[in-house]
Amino acid sequence: MKKIKPVILILPVFITLLFSSCGFESLKTGPVSKNEASLELSVMTMYAGSDGNATNYKEAVKEWEVKTGYTVKDSSVTSDETFKTRVSMDFLAGAEADVLFYFSGEDAANLVKNNRVVSIDEIRKVYPEYAANMKESLIQPSPVDGMIYSIPVNGYWEGLFVNQKVCEAAGVPVPDENTDWDTFMDTCEKIKNAGFIPIAASLANVPHYWFEFCIYNYGDPENHSTVPRGIYDRAGIAWSKGLSDIKKMYEKGFFPENTLSASDDETMRDFLEGRAAFLLDGSWRVSAIENATSNVDDFIVTFVPGKNDRKTTDIIGGLSSGYYITRKAWEDPNKRDAAVSFVEFMTTDDMVSRFAYVSATALKSGVKLEKDDVSGLVKSAIYMAEHATGVSEAVQDYVPAESRAPIFEKMPDIVKGNKDIDEAIGEVIECLK
Repeated sequence: MKKIKPVILILPVFITLLFSSCGFESLKTGPVSKNEASLELSVMTMYAGSDGNATNYKEAVKEWEVKTGYTVKDSSVTSDETFKTRVSMDFLAGAEADVLFYFSGEDAANLVKNNRVVSIDEIRKVYPEYAANMKESLIQPSPVDGMIYSIPVNGYWEGLFVNQKVCEAAGVPVPDENTDWDTFMDTCEKIKNAGFIPIAASLANVPHYWFEFCIYNYGDPENHSTVPRGIYDRAGIAWSKGLSDIKKMYEKGFFPENTLSASDDETMRDFLEGRAAFLLDGSWRVSAIENATSNVDDFIVTFVPGKNDRKTTDIIGGLSSGYYITRKAWEDPNKRDAAVSFVEFMTTDDMVSRFAYVSATALKSGVKLEKDDVSGLVKSAIYMAEHATGVSEAVQDYVPAESRAPIFEKMPDIVKGNKDIDEAIGEVIECLK
């Protein structure tokens, strides 16, 4: 079985020095000579679209360009399953970026196997201080060889975002750490009966959050990240029961009427504009919500209600993506210095603090965040991180994108009963062989 240890160590990182002063250190990279100034570095990240750090990324790129004299050819796109396919196709065509911000774990396994990205150890032979500000114990190594290839910026946790005004209008309490799954289902029923959408989610576009937590409800932080080897082993049974719960939620009408065709942006608007009560999403949504509404204190984030051995306060989180330097850039004498300079700039303590906000990092010194004038949403995020009892990384990070397709791409058929759940799980297992 593929198994990882729960990432309990990230919990202190969420809050260490969270409210310390915001004095940022000076950047390591210096200006380049004029004869190098026309060099163009190609970069691809997930900081695009509705990602809460898209603006931070654009501003950081401009800062680096001014500081170094280099220019960036940016091809960043929103993170979804098509993004992963695009990255794979770029590498197959030899058109990969010089620097890539991408997932670690199984999603990058082929890049490592085919020697298309460069390890930290190899980079440090030339640049000894590369990523010296990071705790390597918190960085996910490659499942291929156990080495570290990507330098993380902001990690993640996943939680239940709540539109408190909708809950108030529907006459239901806001869920908290004491809310169990059955109570949450009753709350969703009352919200639906009051004329609101209980859960803003697109099962066609982003089904993976509910997939993750519904499965988690039949496991715990010690075993959630185990990938099934068979339909009837412990993980296989958990997947089957979790998917069955999603199907029940769909049949009860807890998702939007257009959940099988809507985009993520559409369901996000349902949540922000007061038509839906709950949104299951990641830590990156905190800044996105703050940027999208003037009524940010109408929103909080709390724990996803649990059942069985999974406590409500057991969360999903980790550091599952980071900056890679591609082999193509590393072996190009005109690109190597620029690629290292860019990644070092993007992963200094000050820059990581800017991007991470309330999410996890691998910084040795911890995130630095201004104490004053934070929203109720930010305070609730900090509270959740402080009171989490256990953490597991997302199991989907240990299943390649193409192997997830029988479930993720077929979720509409699964919830409508047109696709047998155990058959879909069996197809995933077969893809993994």
